[in-house]
Amino acid sequence: MRSYADRRPVAVPDSWAALRGPAAGPVTVPEQLGWTGRREYDLDDPADVRVFYERILIDAVTVEVVARVVNGDRLRTLWPHLFLPRGVRAAWEARFPDLTSAA
Repeated sequence: MRSYADRRPVAVPDSWAALRGPAAGPVTVPEQLGWTGRREYDLDDPADVRVFYERILIDAVTVEVVARVVNGDRLRTLWPHLFLPRGVRAAWEARFPDLTSAA
């Protein structure tokens, strides 16, 4: 039996260029993902940026949300350090195979 995490759709944009989110500074989680209560993160804080990216990649259900808040350059740098479910990591690496070598 597959877990919910393995069956859940993953929002991955069609192109790397779509990832136009901020690279630094304060950022707010989109309202539809604010269910944990914490919405503010500091992308200049190493712990915050990892938690923020993990949360977005795991919880976002639309490509538009991902594209608006994820920065491609930051994601490439963070990729090996992110704790992600197998299905999320596999979906991103299938679309962007160069992430596999970054891990």
